[in-house]
Order: sequence, then C-alpha cells, then structure tokens
Amino acid sequence: MIILYGLANCDTIKKARHWLKEHKLDYQFHEIRRDGFSLELLQQFAARLEDWQVLVNRKGVTWRKFSPEQQQRAKTLEMALPLIIENPTLMRRPVLDNGDTLLVGYDTKIYEKTLL
Repeated sequence: MIILYGLANCDTIKKARHWLKEHKLDYQFHEIRRDGFSLELLQQFAARLEDWQVLVNRKGVTWRKFSPEQQQRAKTLEMALPLIIENPTLMRRPVLDNGDTLLVGYDTKIYEKTLL
C-alpha cells in the first residue's frame, strides 16, 4: 500500500495524486496538518533516506521567512525534525512510502522507475 504524505492544497501533492490516479495505483493520502505526524515518523523517514536533509524544503515560503538562526537549526537532524513538526510546510512534499522505498519530492521519471 502506498502512503502519500503532504498537504492537500499543495500543488505538488495535487500533481502526485493525479499521477497515481492516472496510473491506477491505489494509495492512501495522509494530510499532515489534519491527520498529524510525529517526531518518530520523521525519524523513521530520515533513517530510510540516504540524505535526511532532503526532508527540509529550502525553496518554500516557510524557509524564506525563517530567520538565519532558525535556518541554522535545520542543519542537524535533532534540530530540524522538531522544526518540521512545528512548521509542517517546512517538509518537502510529497513523501511517498510504498513499503520498500521512500521517495521525497515529485519526479515523474523516478515515480515511473520505482512504482511501475
């Protein structure tokens, strides 16, 4: 079962959801604001990734609004994950978990290679 984590109003999430439906792949959508997410879940994500820093969305509005001190906090795993919990829009989206692989971000070529 594929679980897609993100925010319902995020354009990238909308693209990922459309791609999954277009390819007739069943998935469960986990809206991180409504359904919540925990530090433990983020720690599990980080442990499964080659580079945990891909979880931090450094291109978004939330990051740009952060002070240099807040941005500095995101340099270590122990400080970054609580920041994401406090600011869900700081998490790069979508996070897709198919049980075997964890994908962060939306890339049709990677989705095709991994999911089809």
